[in-house]
Amino acid sequence: MENAYKDAGVDIDAGEEVVSRIKPLVKATARDGVMGGIGGFGALFDLKAAGYTDPILVSATDGVGTKLKVAIDTKTFDSVGIDLVAMCVNDLIVQGAEPLFFLDYFATGKLDVEHATATISGIAKGCEIAGCALIGGETAEMPGMYAAEDYDLAGFTVGAVNRDAIITGEQVQDGDVILGLASDGLHSNGFSLVRKLVHDTQGISYEASVPFASDKASLGAELLTPTRIYVKPVLEVLKAYKGAVHGMAHITGGGLAENIPRSIPDGLCAEIECTTWEFPPLYKWLKQIGNLSNKDLSRTLNTGIGYVMIVDQNQASAISKMLSAAGEQVVTLGKITQGTEKISLLNLDTAWAI
Repeated sequence: MENAYKDAGVDIDAGEEVVSRIKPLVKATARDGVMGGIGGFGALFDLKAAGYTDPILVSATDGVGTKLKVAIDTKTFDSVGIDLVAMCVNDLIVQGAEPLFFLDYFATGKLDVEHATATISGIAKGCEIAGCALIGGETAEMPGMYAAEDYDLAGFTVGAVNRDAIITGEQVQDGDVILGLASDGLHSNGFSLVRKLVHDTQGISYEASVPFASDKASLGAELLTPTRIYVKPVLEVLKAYKGAVHGMAHITGGGLAENIPRSIPDGLCAEIECTTWEFPPLYKWLKQIGNLSNKDLSRTLNTGIGYVMIVDQNQASAISKMLSAAGEQVVTLGKITQGTEKISLLNLDTAWAI
C-alpha cells in the first residue's frame, strides 16, 4: 500500500508543506549565535558569538493551558503562539537571563497546513518580540490521540546570564520597593475557571459582544489577548541599573499570592497594597458573574499585574520611569519588610470593587 501511513491518518506531505512555509518565519527570528537553519536533527547555538564570557545557562518550558480550548472553539490560531513564547521567556528573565533560542512542539489529530502555519507564525512573532531565535521544533500528527481539530502546544527556551549577574532573590532586602508591570489581560492562566464561568455556567458565546468597555470585536477575542512579553524592557533595566534589581516574579498560575513569595528570602515579607492599581474591567466582570472572593482572585488570576520587580529603594523611581518610557504601565505595589510571612496582601478584602 503506497499511501498506507496516510490511510492511517498521518499525512507526511502536509508536514513537509508546513516546514516549507515556516522557513521564512524562522529565518526572521535569527540572532547572533545561531548556527545553521532548521531541518537538522539538532540545533546549534554559539554562546561566544552571542557575547557571553562566563555564561550560566537557564532553561524554561511551558504550555498555554486550557486557553487553547478558547482558541480551538473560536478557530483562532495565531495569538496562542505568542502566549506560548511569553510563558517561557517571561519565566527565564526572572533570573536575569536573556532568552537565546526557542523550540516548539505542535501536536494535532489531523494536520491542517493553514492552521499549523498560522500557529507557528504566532510563535515566530513571539520570538521576534522577545529577541530570541526560533531554532527548531516538532510538528506531530497523532490521530487517535487528539480529535481531528484539536491541538496542543508546548515550548522550551534556553537563555544565558553571566555568572556575576544572576538574580536569585537572595539579594532582596528590607526597604526594597516592589514595582508591578501591568498585564495585557488574563495572559495564560486561570482559563479552566474562566471557561467554566463564561461558557458552562453563564452559557455566553465567545462570539458575543464584550459586556464591558473593550476595543475587541468579541468576548473570545478579548479572552485571547496574547500574554505580554516583558523581556526587552526588563533586560534594558538590568543593563542600565546593574545590581539594583534584587528579585523578580512572573505572575502566572497562583497569582500574586503564590508567585511573589518564590523570590522572597526567609525572614522578609512583601507587603502589597492591593488598592494601588486599577482593577481591570474584565476582572470585575468575572468577579461578578462568578461571585468570586478577592482571595480566590489573588490566587488564580494575575488581577492586572503580569510581572513584578523588587528593586533598591534608591533606584526605584528611576527604574519606574525607564520602564514607563519603554511602554510599560508601572505601579508601586509596596515594599519589603521584615516578617515571618513572605507576602502580605494589605486591604485585600476591601480592594477591587465591582
